[in-house]
Amino acid sequence: MIGFFHEIGESLSRNKRRTMLTGFSVAWGLFILIVLLASGNGLKHGIEQNMNDSKENKLTLMPRYTSMPYGGYQSGKKIKFNNSDSVFIAYSFPEITSTIPMYRVGTKEIHKGKLYVTSGINAVVPEYFDIEGIHIQQGRSINVNDINDTRKVIIISKKDAELLYKTSDPIGQKVVIDGMYFTIVGVYFNKNTAWRTDAYVPYSTANAIYNTSNNIWEINCTIDGLETREANEAFNTNMRERLSKKHNFHPDDRRAVYIWNSLESYMEYQTTSKAITSFIWIIGIGTLIAGIVGISNIMLITVRERTKEFGIRKAIGAKPSSITTLIVSEALCITALFGYIGMLLGVGVTELVGFIIAKNNSGSFDPNKPIMFSDPTVDIRIILLATFVLIVSGVLAGYFPARKATKIKPIEALRYE
Repeated sequence: MIGFFHEIGESLSRNKRRTMLTGFSVAWGLFILIVLLASGNGLKHGIEQNMNDSKENKLTLMPRYTSMPYGGYQSGKKIKFNNSDSVFIAYSFPEITSTIPMYRVGTKEIHKGKLYVTSGINAVVPEYFDIEGIHIQQGRSINVNDINDTRKVIIISKKDAELLYKTSDPIGQKVVIDGMYFTIVGVYFNKNTAWRTDAYVPYSTANAIYNTSNNIWEINCTIDGLETREANEAFNTNMRERLSKKHNFHPDDRRAVYIWNSLESYMEYQTTSKAITSFIWIIGIGTLIAGIVGISNIMLITVRERTKEFGIRKAIGAKPSSITTLIVSEALCITALFGYIGMLLGVGVTELVGFIIAKNNSGSFDPNKPIMFSDPTVDIRIILLATFVLIVSGVLAGYFPARKATKIKPIEALRYE
């Protein structure tokens, strides 16, 4: 057995260029496949993380201005939502499971001593933060006790906290809005909405001070039972028609009330994700096939060049099976060794890129950027399967030409050039 492996080593070392070319085809094909699949997964994971900041089944309604004359009114009429709209929407559509309004107080100056920032002040209920996907980075969110006790508490953005308090902890500190003191109980930050600098106060507090019940800025809803794009479009059309009757605007006026259905966006993401996966797999499999073709061609040339050697072996008594076994073993050694090298390089590169991207996404470089690429990994089962396919292909690429060559008579093989 030792002699057999020694013979394989001698044969491969005598043909270093051919061995390296064959090995390169194997390693390169596997390396490119792993990198392509990891890149596709990185794109999908980045989109998923950005979408995870909000619910997949969220519907947002925002009153705006009309763009079409209707019912005796010219275009440009302001549509206003109040608490009756929230109740109307909740009870008029069985697909809606909850409605969470957000009230607009207005743009205010938030003072801390001589420093101040200008921010939009929104009045909300505790459920708003969950449906909107707002992550509290420091402190806590608005809770039921804040609402019941009409507490003067506020949640500000990370940007405003850094401007007002630099490196000190803002939680528990006081700020002044319109001459009234509010206590900071939380600081929020979202990667995909890093531009957001609005501040949030309890609805009951804002309503007691500013009477905001008739100034709903938007209504967020959770929906259920809409599984197709057609069903969502029909639901949106029905919603707009019902609201147009209530607020007297043209049912085809899409600017009067802005409707954003996140379920539609999620379905578009699913379509895009499938397209990315299919494209990556087509390119990856094509690269793998190119590697297999390269192995086959090189092994075919190898066997043709060694036909005379096989004739000599047969002339001195070697069995055809031993010659076939030698060629197959050489092919197995090359594909297994270089396949392993290609697998290590591919995994190593994806892990390195994943580490760099993870540092970037965690805020080490620029925390204000939304995540576009994340966790470029590949299922280990796919890697092992691809490696196995390449090894089997290399073995078959050596077996069939070797079997054909061993059928040539020794005298003919000795004359072969």
